[in-house]
Amino acid sequence: MTITRYKTSLFPKYFPARQFLALCILILLPALGCGGGEDKIPETIRPVRYQEVLSSGGGKLRTFTGVAKAGVESNLSFKVSGTVLDLPVKLGDKVAEGTLIAEIDPSDYLIQKQEAEASLISSQAQARNAQSDYSRIRALYENNNASRGELDNVRASSESADAQVDASKKRLELADLQLSYTKLTSPVDGAIAEVYVEVNENVSTGEKIVTITSGSNTEVHVAVPEILISSIQDGSPVDIKFDAIPGKMYTGTVVEVGVSSTSVATTFPVTVRVNSENGNILPGMAAEVVFRFESQGGKNKIIVPSVSVGEDREGRFVYVLEMDADNKGNSPNVIARKKAVTVGDISAEGIEIVEGLKGGELIVTAGVRRIIDGQKVKLLEAPEAVQ
Repeated sequence: MTITRYKTSLFPKYFPARQFLALCILILLPALGCGGGEDKIPETIRPVRYQEVLSSGGGKLRTFTGVAKAGVESNLSFKVSGTVLDLPVKLGDKVAEGTLIAEIDPSDYLIQKQEAEASLISSQAQARNAQSDYSRIRALYENNNASRGELDNVRASSESADAQVDASKKRLELADLQLSYTKLTSPVDGAIAEVYVEVNENVSTGEKIVTITSGSNTEVHVAVPEILISSIQDGSPVDIKFDAIPGKMYTGTVVEVGVSSTSVATTFPVTVRVNSENGNILPGMAAEVVFRFESQGGKNKIIVPSVSVGEDREGRFVYVLEMDADNKGNSPNVIARKKAVTVGDISAEGIEIVEGLKGGELIVTAGVRRIIDGQKVKLLEAPEAVQ
């Protein structure tokens, strides 16, 4: 038997070749066995935002900012002057019709009423005396014991006294009215939007005390440039969104179109009314009103957000969402399909899609660059549209 000698520190000085070969095989087998299978990598399901494709009538959208106001907004004031004695309401209070809003010191008006009452009593006494004199002189005149001139004098005095009584009654009625004006009450059911005075403050006739809002439908006032005002008509539909109520869109209707410009040059006032009332909408909230201006051609257009359109070597594309046939609608996961599109004009509203999309399809609006054709995705909650 041939003995092979290996000069190495890992083996003995004399090591058989067959045994060395067997040892190598034993060492390599486990390594080869480890590469026989691969671990399955779990599929990544990315969340995306989406929106429905809407086909418009070829119009353009324009958005203008405005401020929400109540359907009815009234400034309440006193009809008489005086010192504020009581102010039981504060900002934000809900009030019913007839609720006391404020009261001024009635002392001066009570004195005026008492003077009017005393004047009426005096006038009534003088009228009784004048009537008595007239009756007596008339009896004498009928018996030829008084002249015609004396009868005319006492009759005139009686009529004058009666007139004084009527005047005194009117002064008393006026005093009663002025006394009643010292109490300011709410003319409608509403809410206190502003309070302008404090207790013990002197106020004059007509000075604003509070602002009260009422009405079932909120209005939004916007300023529209003169170049577009002729395209806005009463009854035109609009979309309204409020910064303080994110994720919700309200429908509205144009109710007033200004015929003269505002203090801001070349703009005209337009009032729109929110069709559906919501307790979250408060007067003073900032709003954005979206108007649709139809084009002359009237051709249908599809406008999508710029971020939803991607581009590669083959051209422009979007990802259209399809339900995964495997889950049969039981899972929120859907499949994103790459779809080539032809784009048109680019505007502030987005990119016009000339060919490749149709109304009602769902497209990805966020995460386009992180997905591939045929990938499963998870839909994030879409903004709610309020009709």
